Amino acid sequence: MSNTVCYFFTFLIEAVILWLYSSNLFTARRKPWIQFAMLFIFYFTMFAVSLLEYIWLNMALYLVMNFIFLLAQYDLKWYSALFHSAVLAAVMGMCELTVYSTIERFSPHFYTDPRHFQNMIIFIIFSKMIFLTIVYILIHLLKGKQTQNQQHDKSVLLLIFIPVTSVFIMLTLVSVSDSFLLSPLLKGMITLSAFFLLISNLLVFCINQYNLKKSMEFTQIQLLLQKESNSTEYYEMLRLQNENQRILIHDIKKHLHSIDMLNQQKEHDKIDAYLHQLIRSSDLKESARLCEHEMLNSILCRYMQQCTDSHIAFHADIRSGTTDFISDNDLTSLFCNLLDNAVKAAKDIPESFIEISTGKKEKTPFTVLTVINSCRTNPFTTRENGNPAMSITRSHKHGFGLKSIRKIVAKYNGNMQIYYSSDTLTFHAIITLKRQGL
Repeated sequence: MSNTVCYFFTFLIEAVILWLYSSNLFTARRKPWIQFAMLFIFYFTMFAVSLLEYIWLNMALYLVMNFIFLLAQYDLKWYSALFHSAVLAAVMGMCELTVYSTIERFSPHFYTDPRHFQNMIIFIIFSKMIFLTIVYILIHLLKGKQTQNQQHDKSVLLLIFIPVTSVFIMLTLVSVSDSFLLSPLLKGMITLSAFFLLISNLLVFCINQYNLKKSMEFTQIQLLLQKESNSTEYYEMLRLQNENQRILIHDIKKHLHSIDMLNQQKEHDKIDAYLHQLIRSSDLKESARLCEHEMLNSILCRYMQQCTDSHIAFHADIRSGTTDFISDNDLTSLFCNLLDNAVKAAKDIPESFIEISTGKKEKTPFTVLTVINSCRTNPFTTRENGNPAMSITRSHKHGFGLKSIRKIVAKYNGNMQIYYSSDTLTFHAIITLKRQGL
């Protein structure tokens, strides 16, 4: 009976610690009452199984149940859920082993004392206090870094090996301690081993989070540099356009004199051609404004200038509110890679063009992005798994650009179709993106 009470108290504390850890770090998918219900079912199941007193089964069940709970209740990728559940299992197990070995070191008869129940309660409170303290430190270090928009790194799968291995070592040490009569020196070494395992896991966890933070900071710096570059080129283009307009306005009197002279000579055809040439002049165009989105407008204006310099007709039709759900870094990667490839393909082709447009699918949360550009040769040579594959003669950057596009499409639960029309010598890219939260 005393063991049953101890086990129930243990799992109650562990359930509270898991809830504190997960609710502070991750974005919930379900309502709180659903979380509590699932947490109660899982930990009551673990409590019932723990009465069998199979330590290996208990630890395996703790790892699996926590993994399923995190994956089902929070917005996490499966490998992130597995990583966090493994870290919790390792920290919890090594806290218990450290306390167990320390108490046995200084009080060899602590666990065989007639007051076994009271001693077990002391052991549980001591070990869970340490576990809660470490979890609280982890929450403090990681709070605010685990967000829904954080990019998930699959390299975390390699780090899972460390806490899982630590759990195995810990269970082995416990089995050795229970099976053999050890000298005080060996018991002290086991205590130190548990402590070092705990420190190693915490260091690996913290270093991993530090690297993620630095990676995010580097991405943000690259994004700011890209924004600055786009804005600089955009405003430089506006400056040149305004300067050309001032020059044209300055020369307008001379143009009027020329038109008057042609009029006196009754050269009506020449007057008509002269006027059309002035009207079509780029110097008389309004300031470049291709869409309402400031960042995207800067990007499009930059590529429009590149197309003008390369004698490529550029047309953009970006409907209002179709790209506002895309983050700036994803927007930059998506449109820059698409337009980079389009400009390269359309260059040095007579009467080449690039058309880019976005629109909403009616009564759906989907945005459709279409890019059509002139392309002299078919870029596809083989097919992989039914999908077109880029020619191996294409540049490596082009391949990485296409991979980046596919990654963003997958992030927004979208779809991409690309094909080449040999009849019109055009390359087509049709991308569907889903507005998140709908």
